Amino acid sequence: MRDHDEDVESHGRHAAAVVPRAHRRSPAHRRRRTGGLVATAFVAAGTTLLVVTAPAGALATDTLSATVVVPEPSAAEYATIPLYLEGLTTLPGGRRVPLAVGTDATFLTGTHVLDPAAARLARDVAGAATDEHGATVSAAASVAERQRAWLATGTVPGTGGPYEDMARAALLDLHALQLPDGAAVAAWSEKWRYVWPRDASFVAVALARTGHVDDALEILGFLDRVQSPDGSFQARYLPDGSGPPDDRGVQTDGTGWVMWASGLVLAEITDPSQRADAAAELLPLVQRSARHAISLVAHDGLPPASPDYWEVPEDTLTLGTVAPLVAGLQQAAVVLELADDDALARSAFDASIRSKVAVIRGFGATGFARHLDGGHADAASAFLLPPFLTSAVPGVEKAWRASATAMVRPANGLAPGAGWRDDGVSWTPQTSLYAWVAAENGDTELADGWLAFLDTHRTPSGSLPEKVLADGSPAAVAPLGWSAACVLLALDALEP
Repeated sequence: MRDHDEDVESHGRHAAAVVPRAHRRSPAHRRRRTGGLVATAFVAAGTTLLVVTAPAGALATDTLSATVVVPEPSAAEYATIPLYLEGLTTLPGGRRVPLAVGTDATFLTGTHVLDPAAARLARDVAGAATDEHGATVSAAASVAERQRAWLATGTVPGTGGPYEDMARAALLDLHALQLPDGAAVAAWSEKWRYVWPRDASFVAVALARTGHVDDALEILGFLDRVQSPDGSFQARYLPDGSGPPDDRGVQTDGTGWVMWASGLVLAEITDPSQRADAAAELLPLVQRSARHAISLVAHDGLPPASPDYWEVPEDTLTLGTVAPLVAGLQQAAVVLELADDDALARSAFDASIRSKVAVIRGFGATGFARHLDGGHADAASAFLLPPFLTSAVPGVEKAWRASATAMVRPANGLAPGAGWRDDGVSWTPQTSLYAWVAAENGDTELADGWLAFLDTHRTPSGSLPEKVLADGSPAAVAPLGWSAACVLLALDALEP
């Protein structure tokens, strides 16, 4: 989640631009099938009702009826947010070039390299000047071959299925968003061209699970270099590793996510000797993180309040802060044991148990709401299920499934939580997260539904945007690394 004061659409604390009712697309009846649901929107007397009929087991809890009605916002209109970029291409020399909206890109087969011949033909047909400074045909072919070779070192999950193209595009976007020193930027738009430990951790796991372990270790190496000596992480970092770009301050979940990612990346290394070497390489990062996390939960199993992925100030502990610490401490124990730091491994394991019990007692009493003192359902409930925890917290799966019905938005994607601003915007990080969790927990129908939504709402150049508006338009930044990572992880989990 991003909350830039300077952004045109500024989310979180700031007001969004709106579409007047009279200018919305408002047919009397429109029907979509996405997200594992059949959704029908009825417009009458200025009021929209989204009726979502869930197939058996799709989003149902034990008490959920067959039909859920989501009213149109009454206090605020639906947001209108531009699509900043269509995607990202790479030129000879490794230079990344954003694709402006309306580019109508033609890529060389199996790559995200623009086809110079197609671009020249388009200019000629349009009567534009023919002198250009892009790649020559031979240079573009060389870059394309390197991209194909990189893909061939790993796997493209979903190959042969309906989402192969989305998976290939997601992999190529992650490859482009990772700089040579391991800095995995969240997106290429200027205000997103930073490394968030949270996003980068997900990207590292996605790359490892698709066969690109060396790239994943480079990302974790960057996070090792920027981590504070006390084991904490700032909200985000400049891609040159020189420090944070602003004074947002520490976000505690980053420590948890980095430990979690370290364990899951190591799990993808099958050779015992290589795994031991990688564990030794990650040891300083995990040791600092584990000691910091243990100190945070030492009192009663729960850390102090901190901003989490919503990226807004918090006075009360959120599930999005503590759940990553539990997940991270579980994985830290594995990494530390592999690296022969048995004493710290035991301490990390004990702390993970203590914190998990505290989460069950504290957040379980709220139905796993966003805040420790209660409130709305939140996407962070997903973090208490596999693949985040080694075993699900009792009762959380029901809460997680129920949260989706509270978070669904008009285009049929998800908001970050039921308490998020009711502006009609679906967020692809949370939608892809839910696809992955559904896939990991055996609900292939639900996972397929969310993946269908994401595939349908890619940009014209094939990248996953951060947001989808109420009318189904892709919006804000594209590509977004976090969403691309979760899509790949969901497809990997669905592989036979």
